[in-house]
Amino acid sequence: MLAAALAMCCVGPAFAQKALDAGGLSFRDFAVDDHGASFYRGDPTVPNGQGPGSAQVLEIDNKNGLARIRFGSIKVDVAVPVGWMASDDAERGVSFSADKSYRLIVWRVDFAFEGVKDAEQYAATKGGVIKSRYPSVESQARKLNDGSFLIAYENVPPGQGDRERRTVFDNVIADPANAKAGVLMTLGVPASQEDRGLKLMALLRSNLKIEW
Repeated sequence: MLAAALAMCCVGPAFAQKALDAGGLSFRDFAVDDHGASFYRGDPTVPNGQGPGSAQVLEIDNKNGLARIRFGSIKVDVAVPVGWMASDDAERGVSFSADKSYRLIVWRVDFAFEGVKDAEQYAATKGGVIKSRYPSVESQARKLNDGSFLIAYENVPPGQGDRERRTVFDNVIADPANAKAGVLMTLGVPASQEDRGLKLMALLRSNLKIEW
């Protein structure tokens, strides 16, 4: 099934890699120097008392341009660029850039609930599901050297507030002790910044810590 997904389209030459590679970029290339202040402010577009709560800040590393965040609801720690914001609700962790053009979501996945047997089948079939909803979207899935799966979706319609079409990356990580469960990390970026987005995905993945 994964072979069929791989044939769906070709998404950028960088996507052909078998491992995520930041290409020399660091979190500082995506950061805003505010010494972590953004993580202690609520989302200005959400009325006070409404929406998810703030995520737990574990560390602000100004030297390296990153903040370490704990999504307690899903027991996952991430590192994101300084200057972003982060929230946590009962089902997922969310982080985004100040202008919301870069958006990260981290979820727990029950593959049986999704109608598939494991991470590989999920990666092989999700592109088709997305295309059935948004016919313009093209996708490609690839198994990485670490055993996780990377899915890229191109030509994604813009959401509210977006100025252009989007590219979205999924990294599907199976629970090493339970093939029916896993974690999904999703990063959406402007289509014109696809290459930078994939490199940021490499930084996010290399700093991801999951409490299985």
